[in-house]
Amino acid sequence: MKWQRALPLLLVALLAGCSGGKTRPPAGHGASSPRGGSTASGSSRGGFYDDTSRPQGSRYRDSADSVPDALAPEVVAKIPEPVPKVEPRALYGNKSPYSVLGQTYNVLASPNGYVERGIASFYGNKFHGYKTSSLEDYDMYQFTAAHKTLPLPSYARVTNLENGKSVIVRINDRGPFHENRLIDLSYAAAVKIGVWPKGTGLVEVRAIDPSQPLTAQALPPPPPPPKPASAGPGIFLQVGAFSDASNAERVAQQLRTANFAPVQVVDAQINGRSIRRVRVGPLASVDQADDVTSRIEHMGLPRPQVAVD
Repeated sequence: MKWQRALPLLLVALLAGCSGGKTRPPAGHGASSPRGGSTASGSSRGGFYDDTSRPQGSRYRDSADSVPDALAPEVVAKIPEPVPKVEPRALYGNKSPYSVLGQTYNVLASPNGYVERGIASFYGNKFHGYKTSSLEDYDMYQFTAAHKTLPLPSYARVTNLENGKSVIVRINDRGPFHENRLIDLSYAAAVKIGVWPKGTGLVEVRAIDPSQPLTAQALPPPPPPPKPASAGPGIFLQVGAFSDASNAERVAQQLRTANFAPVQVVDAQINGRSIRRVRVGPLASVDQADDVTSRIEHMGLPRPQVAVD
């Protein structure tokens, strides 16, 4: 799996997701990990110390992420989904705007009404037990997630568009800061909806308003899985949205000449204005989308945005 996380200073409250050592679910439970004491500058976790003041490159014990022993379906089924509830904003991780790897992000004032489709990734052993951006401990055996702009904490239903499986997650971390990723799921959440072992998946992220007394059954139902004859959702890269038709066609022609993939110019309405979206796709895989994104940027064109249709 290809994803990327970043760790700005603690004072700007953007600690990346977390883990240490290869672990496995506690016997008979599978939904929690050992906890230790913590301070503002670090925490002790099962024999290691999480020093949040250190640079990301030296903060974690493992140099690369990995996964524990595979979770059996019956173990995943016993992990309780979080029950959405009204919570105060975390003291850390909600600074807005904030910048990571040269990109600036604005945290949403409210999660209400947020719905977006894109590519999900997940994180595991490397970050397990370390602090998240909200200064909670990352537990890969709970249903949690990292998101770049939803408030911390908040709740969302994440649905795998390729198989219709869904899970409610509590968002308590920032990331993923790979340019083409929408959300980073905990290992358990990835297993629950089938993003693991593939590594990535096409998902819909639909925020939940915890002030509304909704049960899991009353939440918006996930879309049905695609029919066997259906090609399923497709990955597109939107290179720009133009009010001037000639500008849209100029960019489209550059992309057609490059011949990465089919190029579309799609008419749309935004706030009563007619625009033309220039899109490349459908692309066969997440890896191809990453490769074409890099190639488009090297052409001097705007950084494309992933769209899943």
